[in-house]
Amino acid sequence: MTAAMDSETTGTTVENKFVHMIAPEVAETVVEAEPVPAPDGVIVDIGFCGICATDTHGYASAALPPAVFGHEWMGTVAAVGDDVTTLQVGQRVIAGVGPACGVCAQCRAGHAPNCDLAFAEANGITDDAPTHGGFATKLKVSARRAIPVLDELSDEEAALMEPATVTFHAVRRAQMRFGSTVVVQGAGPIGLLTAQHARTGGAGRLIISEPSAPRRAAATALGFTDVVEPADLPALLAKATNGLGADVLFECTGVAALLQPSAELVRRGGTLALLGYPGTDSSVSYGDWQSRELTVIGSLAYSHEDFAATMRLIADGRIDVKSLHTGTIGLGDLVAMFRELDSGTSEHAKVLVDPTR
Repeated sequence: MTAAMDSETTGTTVENKFVHMIAPEVAETVVEAEPVPAPDGVIVDIGFCGICATDTHGYASAALPPAVFGHEWMGTVAAVGDDVTTLQVGQRVIAGVGPACGVCAQCRAGHAPNCDLAFAEANGITDDAPTHGGFATKLKVSARRAIPVLDELSDEEAALMEPATVTFHAVRRAQMRFGSTVVVQGAGPIGLLTAQHARTGGAGRLIISEPSAPRRAAATALGFTDVVEPADLPALLAKATNGLGADVLFECTGVAALLQPSAELVRRGGTLALLGYPGTDSSVSYGDWQSRELTVIGSLAYSHEDFAATMRLIADGRIDVKSLHTGTIGLGDLVAMFRELDSGTSEHAKVLVDPTR
C-alpha cells in the first residue's frame, strides 16, 4: 500500500483519507482536501465500512467501479448541500439507493421496482457516483443514497445493514410459500442472513449446507438445527422430502460449478434462487431445468423499500447481524485482511473497517 503526498508537500489542507485500487492486488491510500457536498448531496463521516466478498474479488482483479469498492458503509452526516431537505448534520446514515425515480424507462413502463436509476446507484455507475467508496474517513455522496438509521440500531448493526438488505431482497423475490422446505447453500455472511430471512419469512424445514466447520458452528449458534456438510445434504434432503427435493434452494456460494448440482436438489416445480455471483461461466442443463419446470430467480442488490423493512427486522431482534461481526481493523490493515480473506482459510465472517483507527 502506498501513500499519496501529504499537506506539507502539496500545500493543501488535507481532511480525507481513502483507499482505492490502482491495479490487481495494489491499493493506494490517498489524502485529499476536505470534500464539499454537491447541492443535492451530503458529506458523510464514515463510522464503519464492512468488507464484502465483492471487495475481496475486486482487490484481486481491480475490476470494480470505484464507488463499489467499500459499499457497505455507515456514518454521520457532516455537511449537506443547499438543496437537501431530507437529511441533517449529525444524522446517522447507511449506504443505500434512492426511491424509484419515476422518469427512467423502467419506471415509465410501470416497473418501478426495477428503476434504472436505483439499479445504477447500487452498482456505482451513476454520473454522480462517488470517486471512491467507504474505505475512507469521509465520503461525498448523493443524498438519495444516504438512508437514515433507526435509533434502535447500534453503529455496528447499521454497518451490516447492506448485506442484510441484499438477502432480504433475494428472499422476497423467491416468493417462498409458508412452510416450504428450504435449502441454503453456503453459510458465509450472505448464507447466514438468507437463512434468517427465510426463517422469518415462514420456511418450514430449513437445511444449511456448508463445508467449513466454523461456519457450520456459526449457523448452529443462530439456532439452525439442520446444518450439514455438502456430502450429507442429498441424503438428508431426500429423507426430509420423501425424495422430492427442496421447494426453494438459495445458492449463496457463487461457485459456478455448483449451479447444476444445486438445481438437481430442487423438486420438480420448485425454485432455484441465485445470490452468489459466479466469476466465471457456468455449465447447466437447460433441458433438465425446462423439463422439471424449475423457476430460476436471479437477485442482485436491492430497492429502497427493502432497507426500511430490513432495518425494522434488525431493530426488532428478528434478524441477528451482530453475531456475524468477527473483527474490526483500521484502513492500514485493509490489504492484509484482503489477503487473509482471499486465502480461503480465514475464520472471519464479517470484518468492519474503522477509519479512525
